[in-house]
Amino acid sequence: MSIIDHIGLSVSDYRKALTFYEQALKPLGISLVMEVSAEQAGGHAAAGLGRDGKPEFWISGEGRTTPHTHFAFLAESRAAVDAFYKAALAADGKDNGPPGIRAIYHPNYYGAFVFDLDGHNIEAVCHKPA
Repeated sequence: MSIIDHIGLSVSDYRKALTFYEQALKPLGISLVMEVSAEQAGGHAAAGLGRDGKPEFWISGEGRTTPHTHFAFLAESRAAVDAFYKAALAADGKDNGPPGIRAIYHPNYYGAFVFDLDGHNIEAVCHKPA
């Protein structure tokens, strides 16, 4: 069970960021669950992405969160990590570490890292053995 119910990130360009995250997170089974208008959210549009109808990762258009942050999204397989990496780069993310074992954490830690459009370090990780 996760220890965090949901988390939010403010971005500099809401529409571009939403497109990036929808494309990058799709291979992980994460998609747009709900979108809230600027009027509903008190001035800035927001989108909640998640799995199984629960928005766990939110972005809003209030301006880039500073300093840069790091988020790791859980992947069901190493193939999903690979697909995330390819999709994120295709969506204009920048490489910050290709898919591979990160044995410093544990022998089965398989992750990939990209910078999103605002420079945040976004990771997909699978903890299962090959």
